[in-house]
Amino acid sequence: MIGPYVLPDDVFDALAAGAGGRPAVLLLLRARRSRNLLLLRRALDGPCGRAVEPAADLLAGVERVAPEAARPVIDGPAFGTWAARTLRDCPAHHRGGCAGRDLAALAVLAAVRAARPARVTVPVREGRLRLPGLGTVTGLGETPEALVVVEAPAGAEGAPGTSAGSCRVRVLTAAGERVLPRDPSRPGHGWQPVAVLDARHRGLTLRLPLETAAPELPALETASAGPAAWQDLLRQAWELLVDNHPRRAEELAAGLNGIVPLPAPARGVASATSRHAFGTVLTSWPADPERLALTLLHEFQHSKLSALTDLVTLYESGGRPRLYAPWRPDPRPPGGLLQGIYAHLGDLAFWQERSGSRHGPAQADAAWRLAQTRAHVERGLTEAASHVRLTALGTRFLERLARTVRDGDREGTGAGAGSGGERLARAVARVQAGDEAVWRLRWAAADDAGTERLAALWRAGRPAGPLPAEDVRAATGAVAGPGPEFGRWAARQRGAERARPAREAADAVLAAPDRAQGWAELAAAAAEEDRPGADVLRARTELVRDLCVRLTARQPATPPGTAPPRPPDPLALAAWLTDPAAEDGQKTGVSMSQNARSPLAKTSATG
Repeated sequence: MIGPYVLPDDVFDALAAGAGGRPAVLLLLRARRSRNLLLLRRALDGPCGRAVEPAADLLAGVERVAPEAARPVIDGPAFGTWAARTLRDCPAHHRGGCAGRDLAALAVLAAVRAARPARVTVPVREGRLRLPGLGTVTGLGETPEALVVVEAPAGAEGAPGTSAGSCRVRVLTAAGERVLPRDPSRPGHGWQPVAVLDARHRGLTLRLPLETAAPELPALETASAGPAAWQDLLRQAWELLVDNHPRRAEELAAGLNGIVPLPAPARGVASATSRHAFGTVLTSWPADPERLALTLLHEFQHSKLSALTDLVTLYESGGRPRLYAPWRPDPRPPGGLLQGIYAHLGDLAFWQERSGSRHGPAQADAAWRLAQTRAHVERGLTEAASHVRLTALGTRFLERLARTVRDGDREGTGAGAGSGGERLARAVARVQAGDEAVWRLRWAAADDAGTERLAALWRAGRPAGPLPAEDVRAATGAVAGPGPEFGRWAARQRGAERARPAREAADAVLAAPDRAQGWAELAAAAAEEDRPGADVLRARTELVRDLCVRLTARQPATPPGTAPPRPPDPLALAAWLTDPAAEDGQKTGVSMSQNARSPLAKTSATG
């Protein structure tokens, strides 16, 4: 009988606080398994049903005799992404490329694990037959499909079938036959197995396939960092997590189900999750155990929130469609903003511990990252509270999350209080103010008619009144960060006692109004000096810049023999835009940036 899942209040609140613990993860895992089975039912009833049916029958047969062999497939990295593609955007219903046929590749693993005899046709693409959880058969030429035959010893059905010699797997094509090694975890001619990484520490075990064979996930070689290197790195990362984050390590042991290796980016580490693949972490080679531990914490937060939002609704449509997230170079939708906030709670816990346990330069670096992560979460909370239409549960979720951040701040871990902590906080605030200013110059545009109205009011010496509407453009394609110039400036702030004087920064902006870095320095300096209009310089940078350029371009002609008038001062313009005499201007232009000053208090008050 089908019934709804009930999410207990204490489990919801524990998840909102950032962790949740093993029981919460197991509940989310069961809910996601039910969701995947419902998606399978929809696929069978849809246009791809005939392509799905043979593999679905095989899975159902395995589940009857050996449920422990079928469940890892249904819970595994590839099942949810397969179902989503089949139901949403299958490119070739009822034709040779139908995505529904890929379920057969997943069902082979269940048959092998259950030692269940099976004959199933699996698609071949680019000469490769990819069997998730097992491995990849290579060198099959241009054949479009292969018949996979699983042969098991008599009487073995229902027993675990992954031990060496328990099953014989044959791959038949028009060109001939391939037989997989008796132990499918060992390489063979034309056979690349999926390695299983195993880490054990203090009674907690983490077993993760290094998944390179899932049809719906990237197909990548691991030669640059092979299974042995991943195994050693995971072992060290797991020891770090179990020793320093035991509750979260229990969550990971219960919910993680695979690592998918990604290509290395030009700098840093690339990592991601798919909302359809609960517990699967996609990551490039992290190079050190600390980075891998942080990546696992961060990405599993995404998985937890994706599974939670299958059960509850945290926000409704109707808010701003594109929002500022200080950890991203591009605008984010409401759901993406909430995901980022939640994922950074994992980072916050990580850096709180590291900043308290390290010494010397390593401690200083961890303290910086802790302060920056906390500032990111706080700013994300104010953005969500101001511009996302939260439900009652969404408000409760963010309030509980904000309490976690406040509690961590009161602990004073790492950054601490006193002059050192205050200096660090000022430096982080400068970088964040500059980043937001540059982001707004890149993505936000003020209404032309509204900006022209403001220009006329300025020339007439009248109050600004309500600020014009803004539009945040959508990102298309890959988006890079704010650029090396900003990166160099941000790096210098870590050692700077204070910002460049605001007056000096304003003069530099007047000399080069199109230079985004100058506006970043001005926004940071005005905020640090608590200048009138500092909020607008940060939260409506594009408006101040456009108004400054517009007024400069339309200066009256200078009589002969007289000095030309100075262009409008951006500090004076920003102060004018927040003139208390203009009530409507305060309501439309200042409230969001006022939130940026005290985000956690504002979140609790407004949701």
